[in-house]
Amino acid sequence: MKVLLMEDVYKLGRAGDVKKVADGYGRNYLLPHGLAVLATPGALKQVEEIRSRASSRRSALNQEMGSVADKLANLVLAYPARAGETGKLYGSITTQMIAESIKAKTGVTVDRHQVDVQPIRTLGEQRVHIRLTMDLVPEIRVIVHREGETPDLGEEVAEAAAEAEVEAPAEV
Repeated sequence: MKVLLMEDVYKLGRAGDVKKVADGYGRNYLLPHGLAVLATPGALKQVEEIRSRASSRRSALNQEMGSVADKLANLVLAYPARAGETGKLYGSITTQMIAESIKAKTGVTVDRHQVDVQPIRTLGEQRVHIRLTMDLVPEIRVIVHREGETPDLGEEVAEAAAEAEVEAPAEV
């Protein structure tokens, strides 16, 4: 089935693109949600108008989300977890847990579907991408460490934490 995308669709294309998709995907998801229309000759005449409208919407959205991306760009999240001797976790760090931690730490609401990572099941540091828009994808660090141990947050984060501790008594 050939469809004309009316909206940007993650992992498929941008608005105004003509794509060949599986019949079920088009019929059951893209068409009912208004993300695409059938690629008929009449619809193909509107491609330029759709692209211009989408690019103006995309640029406005990118400007709005730019400040959010700046907040998330240098974010480091640390999770204590129980793990076996090989470093494999008994549970996992899920996208829902990451989204909740982002909201608690920055106040920015992120949907769990925007967190682009498989559940984390090992100790160590992971780079996680947050898909705010198709163009804005800030990267955060997620550090998973054993319960009872202190995480190795890196030099730049340790320095920032030390500066925050130094500044805090001065404000009192």
